[in-house]
Amino acid sequence: MLCAPGNAGIAADAECFAVKADDVSGIVGLARSENAEFVVVGPEAPLVLGLADELAEAGIPVYGPSARGARLEASKTYTKRLLFKHGIPTAAAGFFSETRAALAYLRTRQAPIVVKADGLAAGKGVVVARTLAEAESAVRDMLDDGKFGAGGRHILIEDCLEGEETSILVVVSGWEYVILPSSQDHKRIGDGDKGPNTGGMGAYSPAEVVTPALMETIDRTIVRPSVDAIAAEGIDFCGTLFIGIMLTADGPKVLEFNTRFGDPETQAVLPRLATDPLHLLWAAARGALGGYQLQVRPDCAICVVISARGYPGHYATGDAIEIPAALPPGVAVLHAGTARDPAGQLVTAGGRVLGVTAVAASLSEAAAMAYDACESVRCSSKYYRRDIGGRQLRRL
Repeated sequence: MLCAPGNAGIAADAECFAVKADDVSGIVGLARSENAEFVVVGPEAPLVLGLADELAEAGIPVYGPSARGARLEASKTYTKRLLFKHGIPTAAAGFFSETRAALAYLRTRQAPIVVKADGLAAGKGVVVARTLAEAESAVRDMLDDGKFGAGGRHILIEDCLEGEETSILVVVSGWEYVILPSSQDHKRIGDGDKGPNTGGMGAYSPAEVVTPALMETIDRTIVRPSVDAIAAEGIDFCGTLFIGIMLTADGPKVLEFNTRFGDPETQAVLPRLATDPLHLLWAAARGALGGYQLQVRPDCAICVVISARGYPGHYATGDAIEIPAALPPGVAVLHAGTARDPAGQLVTAGGRVLGVTAVAASLSEAAAMAYDACESVRCSSKYYRRDIGGRQLRRL
């Protein structure tokens, strides 16, 4: 297995190459020189830059949507207009690139209200404003102060949907698709869902609030119409359609699309598959999803994210990390923002540093295993939420 650019964790399992994820020509050249038989594109940036298109042009099988497909994540405005056009349930919204018009629209709405940067913002370009003053500040941050750079030159102002969220990951190949097990993410930095949004501080699967009957409704009203809408727009989508959904009193409604496996939901979903995930992705790349039978284990899984203290704001890097050499069965520590210093010491190298995943017969057992492992990781700047899975555990 080859990986570019990789990190200190995956280096134990794959040969890593110092090619940046957004270096499209470099990655295509690497795939050619190494005679790669199949490429799975992970991050959103290379997808938006057309990596999947270039690989396909080079005759290299690839799992990951074209640049046109990746626009569903790269532009929230584009996705919202598609949802409106095809009658897929979602929140009412306005689109703005000028501050005065955005503030005038806000005065016609009620708080809470959501302000979103149109473009990519590493999962942090969404402000759920509890007051109109907070919403006005978010508008000025994005449009006047350039808080999210080019990603915030255009914004959406959406009515705030109330309810519980769920994340539905769908492996798509054209008109065909396979829905993966449900999960629920924890976006905010603090316990009790307090503080600013992050890229995700933890997730668990299954989300039992998504009953079999509700999943049928989600499939009928959101997944099937979304896959059909994308295909009807002339996009030959091969990749993961990650659908963020709010379960409102009026039924499930779309919050957002991502066009790749979401973090940290994926760390809780994939370990529950009895089907080899690579086999599933290969089937999608070959256009062979029709009638595909996914096998799912009955276990529960949870992922707790260890971040650097200060994230999603300013945080330090280069702090030493020590992970126990032996972990209990069912527990894995997955690397995100890690590196090796010149002496070979494992150190922090990003805001979200590690994902501690545990799989067990019950969510309570999995949570206990994950948190024991979090405690055993030594790092002076580590921070993690203590209530991942709490909402579901309180229902048990």
